[in-house]
Amino acid sequence: MTFSLGIVGAGQFSGSFAKLFLAHPGVSDVYVTDLLPERAEQLAAVEGLSGTFPSYQAMLESQQIDAVAIFTQRWTHGPLVLQGLNAGKHVYSAVPMAITTEEIAAIIEAVKATGLTYMMGETSQYNPATVHARNQIAEGAFGRIFYAEGDYVHDMDLGFYEAYQYSGGENWKATASYPPLLYPTHAVGGVLGAWQTHAVSVSAIGVVDERGDGVFDKSVSQFGNDVSNATALFEVAGGGSFRTNEFRRVGYPSHIRESRFRFFGTEASMEQLATVAFWQDKNGVKDISELLEPKPTMSPDDPSLQHIAPELRAAFTSGSAPVHDRSRLPRSLDDLPNGHEGSHHFLVDDFVTAVNTRTLPSVNAWVAARYTLPGIIAHESARQGGARLEIPDFGDAPQA
Repeated sequence: MTFSLGIVGAGQFSGSFAKLFLAHPGVSDVYVTDLLPERAEQLAAVEGLSGTFPSYQAMLESQQIDAVAIFTQRWTHGPLVLQGLNAGKHVYSAVPMAITTEEIAAIIEAVKATGLTYMMGETSQYNPATVHARNQIAEGAFGRIFYAEGDYVHDMDLGFYEAYQYSGGENWKATASYPPLLYPTHAVGGVLGAWQTHAVSVSAIGVVDERGDGVFDKSVSQFGNDVSNATALFEVAGGGSFRTNEFRRVGYPSHIRESRFRFFGTEASMEQLATVAFWQDKNGVKDISELLEPKPTMSPDDPSLQHIAPELRAAFTSGSAPVHDRSRLPRSLDDLPNGHEGSHHFLVDDFVTAVNTRTLPSVNAWVAARYTLPGIIAHESARQGGARLEIPDFGDAPQA
């Protein structure tokens, strides 16, 4: 079986996925639309796509399109996903799932009502550290997990200014102030993608920005946000806790590794930093850095990446790590660029397989809610000075 796909948004990120979807044997045709038609036309020409649409609405009305993949601004995903599902299209969405509890509830209801496939493309689901921790938890190697940490530490100076200018136009500072805790899934998803639990309450603290350059300025911000760094502590179902950091002003080499994780159990623990990772138990320490290190599939100087800030290019070039099991992937992806520590190939295959077999993808609507909602509630906690707030839960995905 195959299906046709419409890419929504022809920005810096979507081109990598357009190439992979087009190469996957489960996809027949790939089209694209963008608010700036010239960007859609350029992407279609460069990647050899099947064509363009003048608007998202035109794409949804077309019988040529079976599914859509949304790569638009972070705060637009919820409404666009709902439009897609209600138009009868399967939906792949970049992170985050949405930015309000109400949007998330509506997406889950639409998935239940339509029976269509929804998947959120959370890269940390296949972060090598998450994959390794998930495997070790399944084998009981940690004993009982009681605490974990997930960080998304990406300094604005390392490529984000250029990215927001590219996507935001003249008004880019208004959107560059996007609240860190409303982009939580790289940190939260990396923890919960390994630890089979969910967050039930949170207390969070935000740090007001002091750069004074008009970014994270409440009077400029579309979101009324002046916080650039935030930390959240979550209580989990079944006992235990995890902490996440969302930092946008930080002295750290995010171009080397922007997401990193730690897991602690009664029998063993695992810790990852920018360039090293360790497995530890009561007998000693084992360096597992090589096991978790992806091997690049293309040079950061490749001409296709010239429009991307040098500090962001590693996210587009990383190959698979030794811990990744590529045996299930179609061989047509083997020599294509990967990204975000080897996750892109797996995410594309997850969605294509789910649509064609009518099975639930890895990060389905219910999992996506558990990766996204904790940040939404943490953001509100930080706005309330760290008040401990309960996190709603929509339960597990229904069994077929």
